[in-house]
Amino acid sequence: MNTVSRKFVPAKFDSSDWTQIEPLFTELSNRQLKSVADLEKWLADYSELVCVTDEYGSRRYIDKTCHTDDAEVEKAFMHWVENIEPKMKPLYFALQKKFVSSPFRESLKGDRYEMLTRSWLADIEVFRAENVALETESTKLINDYDKINGALLIDFRGETYTLQQMQRFVEEPDRQTREEAWTLIANKRLNHREDFDRLYDGLIGIRAKIAKNAGFKDYRDYSNRQRKRFDYGPEQCNQFADAVEKSVVPFIRKMNEKRRELLKVDKLRPWDMNVDPLNRTPLRPFDPKDINGFVAKTRETFDRLSPQLAKDFDNLSNNHNLDLDSRKGKAPGGYQSSLHESKQPFIFMNAAGVHRDVETMLHEGGHAFHYLWTAEVEPLVFLRHAPIEFCEVASMGMELLTLEHYDVFYKDPSHFRRAKIQQLEGNVRVLAWVATIDQFQHWVYTHPNHTRDERTKHWRSLVERFGDNLDWTGHEAARDAMWHRQLHLYHEPFYYIEYAIAQLGALQLWLRSRQDLKATMSSYRHALTLGGTRTLPELFKQCGIVFEFSNKTIEPLIKSVADEIQSLDAEDESKAA
Repeated sequence: MNTVSRKFVPAKFDSSDWTQIEPLFTELSNRQLKSVADLEKWLADYSELVCVTDEYGSRRYIDKTCHTDDAEVEKAFMHWVENIEPKMKPLYFALQKKFVSSPFRESLKGDRYEMLTRSWLADIEVFRAENVALETESTKLINDYDKINGALLIDFRGETYTLQQMQRFVEEPDRQTREEAWTLIANKRLNHREDFDRLYDGLIGIRAKIAKNAGFKDYRDYSNRQRKRFDYGPEQCNQFADAVEKSVVPFIRKMNEKRRELLKVDKLRPWDMNVDPLNRTPLRPFDPKDINGFVAKTRETFDRLSPQLAKDFDNLSNNHNLDLDSRKGKAPGGYQSSLHESKQPFIFMNAAGVHRDVETMLHEGGHAFHYLWTAEVEPLVFLRHAPIEFCEVASMGMELLTLEHYDVFYKDPSHFRRAKIQQLEGNVRVLAWVATIDQFQHWVYTHPNHTRDERTKHWRSLVERFGDNLDWTGHEAARDAMWHRQLHLYHEPFYYIEYAIAQLGALQLWLRSRQDLKATMSSYRHALTLGGTRTLPELFKQCGIVFEFSNKTIEPLIKSVADEIQSLDAEDESKAA
């Protein structure tokens, strides 16, 4: 494994033992800094301590999501959450204050330190010691949400499946099969509607207290500062939502009307959205029982784009940092986690053998490359993480940069074209879903005393505004509660608009790559190595794209996607004839 020799933290060090951790923080806190060199050495030692402890905490989280039904794993994770992490947070705060108040700080040269100062000043602004316990309570509720989801299983036609595995049946040409599978999934979640609402109510209450303690009007204002959104705010988010309503929603509804006509149904129902509109057999890019084959195909896809990408991807396999299959007791979703001391990324997902798995794998691969390339050049852990809006350009951009190599998974040319269409349609549809979730959160956290009925009513208004003209007759309860499945609402409040901002960046990257792939890949890699050492607009600029998400940007991008889908449709129809 690619570990770095320790210079400050002892080689034999237990990150689960507070008696070993505290003395190192105390030493850093009390150390006399008499020169710029002293300050730089102090930062390096602080970074090393964070790398060691953060990797331990990340490993406990990874274990917990991989095994939500393992009591010992949960015990180790909760020990970290309850007894270690809360004690470190005030010490982080004290060390950040020590840095920004140092008389030698202004003598540190370069953009890196300017960005570090700006970031830490924001952390200092929002930190309150009394919020540490509230954050721990929040993590416990989130853990309960994960446990409920991890235990959801469905008996279907003689077999037991996770909800992720059930998605295969929602793609089947037989409409009765799709409806039966979709209804079972929806009802399984609805069985826990009270639990999901109760947990969300609890999180809203806790977050309102956190914001008040920190001196903010509401949690939205707190979150914008805590997430270090220096370059945009609620006004720009509302402009994005208006642009989606104007340019994206009409296109989606047009696609849906075409889908309805091709499926030859009177009304488009929720279970009609994942099937091929010509009722062809579902795309099956790999056998879900052959995860090694899935990994091999992913590697070949990266190798086609750049042999170096394939070598970088090998790091994950060689270091056993992939957990990809879907199974009982595993948390839903997918993510990439950065293991800072070993400088390795970890990818978690729930592969079920559907096309969405390909998108997820390439997406998380983009995150992994981002981390690897930044960690190669940036010694300070505090500067390795770019703003989330650009991190998602790395991942969503990778989905589109590899688009022309989906034939690794689909040898049949017609399947290849279908996969490309599905990807591009998904790029557009996600913009409307992000607008829905983002506007939902804006309302929820600026109306913290709302009732569940008021929340449901507002959700319905957003589904009507950004929705895809489906007929929900008989399943109104599932429509009203479908936000429960969006784990970001529970795990990371207000972390969702980033996907839309990044999607617009990724689409720009894709269009640029079609003109000059070599130059695009060069600027893409260079921008990713910069980590958190540049502002968000500057990172977009270094990648050759524009940080802008009003209709000025959205409308022409939607037109380009529409033209490409039309071209692929025409080619498909020509081949069929």
